[in-house]
Amino acid sequence: QVQLVESGGGSVQPGGSLRLSCAASGFTLDYYAIGWFRQAPGREREGISCISRGGDRTYYAESVQGRFIISRDNAKNTTVYLQMNKLKPEDTGVYYCAAGRPSDQLYPGEAYYFCLGYVLRDYWGQGTQVSVSS
Repeated sequence: QVQLVESGGGSVQPGGSLRLSCAASGFTLDYYAIGWFRQAPGREREGISCISRGGDRTYYAESVQGRFIISRDNAKNTTVYLQMNKLKPEDTGVYYCAAGRPSDQLYPGEAYYFCLGYVLRDYWGQGTQVSVSS
């Protein structure tokens, strides 16, 4: 069965850290750009961080720039991570990962285009809840 599975969510106090994982099952991520998307209560889902197929290009939304780090395990090509530091209450939401295959023509901006919706997201995970409160 082809799927993406997120893990690592939870409850944390402001200023704390969490590490999310997005694991592929039934396929490898070699040819896929990967993104993390957040849906906060009452808001639309937004792309907050994306990484290119080769892992050499990343994009961060302004709201998480400097606090979050996206990375991928290129050795195994099955897992992508999101290290979240200095968490704020406004980071609360359901975090989803998604995978898509951008056209070569989009490189080197494919991470940006994937986050902003210019590339079809072929697969979505089920989401993991992150809650930041004191």
